[in-house]
Parts: sequence; structure tokens; C-alpha cells
Amino acid sequence: MTERTPSRLRVSSPRGRAAVLVVGISAAVAFVILRAVVAAGGHEPLPADLWWHDLTDSTVSDLGIAVAWVPAVIGGTIGMIVVGALVILLLLWRRRRWDAATLAIAMVTVVAIGATMAAVIGRVRPADSLAERMATSFPSGHTAVATTVVVILGLLFRHWFVWAIGGVWVLVMMWSRTYLQAHWLSDVVAGMLEGIAVATLVWIAVEAVRDRRAARSVSSLSPASPASPAPSTEGASNP
Repeated sequence: MTERTPSRLRVSSPRGRAAVLVVGISAAVAFVILRAVVAAGGHEPLPADLWWHDLTDSTVSDLGIAVAWVPAVIGGTIGMIVVGALVILLLLWRRRRWDAATLAIAMVTVVAIGATMAAVIGRVRPADSLAERMATSFPSGHTAVATTVVVILGLLFRHWFVWAIGGVWVLVMMWSRTYLQAHWLSDVVAGMLEGIAVATLVWIAVEAVRDRRAARSVSSLSPASPASPAPSTEGASNP
């Protein structure tokens, strides 16, 4: 059965893809710049990090901590495996195999990149962290995965409320990770940029492969052009 995506042509047009590509490249460049700034400072917290840390620390309460743990648990390793699997199964049930593959590839890619970078960079978390204490603070994996899922779903479904709800979810995740003092502000900003870059570039790559295979299928189904008839020699004069 053919996937029914009536609005796909609008966003998958050359202009739409170019816009998505620009967003992805811009996010990647911004991530590299932020990474360089953090490295130049010896991986110590930036002035903005200290300001945000002091601001959130002054508002910490038992209720706030309980609320902050909700997105932290949902966006954790087990939580995102469950959420991701459910969404992928839903897409498969709706016969949107390419969309399911896009989400799966993007989630695996962002985790592989983020986890590797965090281990190599080894930035120390805030000393008063209420969550993880390992020196794997930059970038925020929770934020990166949340952003990746939101951007992929936004590009697949293309409804304003998907972007609105998704945007709120990413902001809540960023607040949660800094409220629990598990990350500096620059960590969650880096995670958001990583998620945007990975999601957009994976989406473009899968769409390119998808279109190429579709064009190949159409080409293989096209009837072969009839052979040209041999020129008639009837009535030709003998030498």
C-alpha cells in the first residue's frame, strides 16, 4: 500500500529541502562554535552557565525537583527506548516504513555521536548535581535525543501543534536538566543544536535515498520503447 502523505511534496520540494539543509548546517556550525568556546575556557562553566546555575539554584524546592524528574526519567535511556519504539511501531502500523526508518536512524545516530563526544570531552558536571555525576556533561544527551525526536516528527507530520508541543517539550527538558544541576546551560544548548543538526541531515539523507529508489521503480515499470521498424526496401531500384 502506498503511504498517504499529501503534504509531502510541499516540504520535500527543492526549496523546502534547501531550507531544512540550511537549518541543519547552521545548527552544526553553531554547535562547533560553542564547542570551541567551551574548550577555550578549559571546559569550565561559562559566565552564562554560572548565571543560570545560580538562578535555578535559588528556586530549588522539593516540588520543583519532583516535577523536574518527570522529563528526566521519560527522556532517559530506558524512557526514550520505550517512547521511540512505540512511535516507530505506530509508524510501521500506519505503513510508513520510511518514516519509521528515519526516526530510528536519527535516534541511533544522535545517541552514538553524543555519547562518544561526551565521553571524549569529559566536561565535569556541576558539583551540586542532583542527578548524574559522571564527567560526561557536554553535550546533554537528554536534550539532544528530545530535540531529535521532535524535529523528525515535525518534519514527518508537519502540523503546527506538533512543532508547538515539541518545542515546549525540548524547553522543559533543558530546564529539567539544569534545574537538577545535571548540566550547565551551555550543555543543554549544545544538545539542542546537536539534535537539530542530526535530525535535519538524517531526514534529508533518507528523503534523497527514498526519492532515488522511487525514481528507479518508476523507471523499471515504464514500458520499453518499441523498436524502430526496419527501413522498407519496397520499390527500390536495382543497381
